[in-house]
Amino acid sequence: MTTLAATSLYEWLMFLHVLAAMIWVGGLVVLIALSASILRSGDHDAVARFSTSLRRIGPLTLAPSTVAVVSLGIGLVLDSNEWHFSQSWIVLALALFAAAFLIEAVFQSRAAISVERAIKAGNRKEAVRQLRRWAWGMRLIIALLVIVTWDLVAKPTL
Repeated sequence: MTTLAATSLYEWLMFLHVLAAMIWVGGLVVLIALSASILRSGDHDAVARFSTSLRRIGPLTLAPSTVAVVSLGIGLVLDSNEWHFSQSWIVLALALFAAAFLIEAVFQSRAAISVERAIKAGNRKEAVRQLRRWAWGMRLIIALLVIVTWDLVAKPTL
């Protein structure tokens, strides 16, 4: 049994890494569930409210947790004598993270902006179409993050 004072830097990094990943992935799952509910409801005002909340949710929770996951993961590798950036499972995790990040930065942000523009233009049908597009992008990101999680747990040799 480890006491709080005797907890190693590696254990703290791991704890914070897992906690940040829980916040990130959990937040994405909640957003997908909310968007699915809103899309099923047909409530165009709810689409507008959801789109507005994305501007706050991303910078307040998703961006910090994303940065924390990557930073703490890098810290784990640097603090360990066992792990090296040349190991295939670490390379794969970083590559999949980069893919998820690019999808978020390029595809998701454009879809979210398109939802807002359609709402401002009064084009409800286009706003719903763009929100559906955004939701599919989020599903892809979650799928990539699930693969990253498997990779980090299984540490496969490629």
